[in-house]
Amino acid sequence: MLSNKRIQELELVMEFEKVEECFKEVSSWIENVGRKRLKETTNLDDSLEMLLQAQKQFKEFDLVASEYCKRGQEALKKMNQWEDFSFVDVHSYRVKLQTYGDQLEEFCTQLDETRHRVCETVRLYEFFDKVR
Repeated sequence: MLSNKRIQELELVMEFEKVEECFKEVSSWIENVGRKRLKETTNLDDSLEMLLQAQKQFKEFDLVASEYCKRGQEALKKMNQWEDFSFVDVHSYRVKLQTYGDQLEEFCTQLDETRHRVCETVRLYEFFDKVR
């Protein structure tokens, strides 16, 4: 039984290493591209025309960002089986997994909030443009 547990642990470690490559890529993109692009959308322009242009650019970014979020979430799902194991040796991997998961969740939440804010701002400006 102990041997089987060790084999399972080694299999999980090998699987984690594969999944970790995906996490590193997603994490790197979030830090180097994603967060910077989200910050760029904090100050939306005052004219409807400029706002529509910003919305178009955000939609293009959103497609790419959503794909990275999806890839990260799929990788997290693959590692859900780690919760069933209580080996001391895999604790450090769980900590890494939690860190990646927290970063991904935070970014995806910010992406959703920005998407909503841009959409609502455009709707508001379109409404005011019709009123004029």
